[in-house]
Amino acid sequence: MDFDGQINLGHLLLTERKCRICGEMKNLVDGFYRTRKDRGPVASSFSYECKECTIKRIRERRKGPYIDWSYPDW
Repeated sequence: MDFDGQINLGHLLLTERKCRICGEMKNLVDGFYRTRKDRGPVASSFSYECKECTIKRIRERRKGPYIDWSYPDW
């Protein structure tokens, strides 16, 4: 059996994941938040919801209105 031809480095590192909300394939490290800090950067330590969908969910479920404020210009 030829195992070298069947296994690629990409299969072991799991560099992409499909978001459960929007369904897009995104880079695991850049597109998803880490949920477990104590373990190394393995696939199980990343969330299944991409960063954009997480930000959108948090903004929609806030109790108060979203106000984009900045420090006053004195």
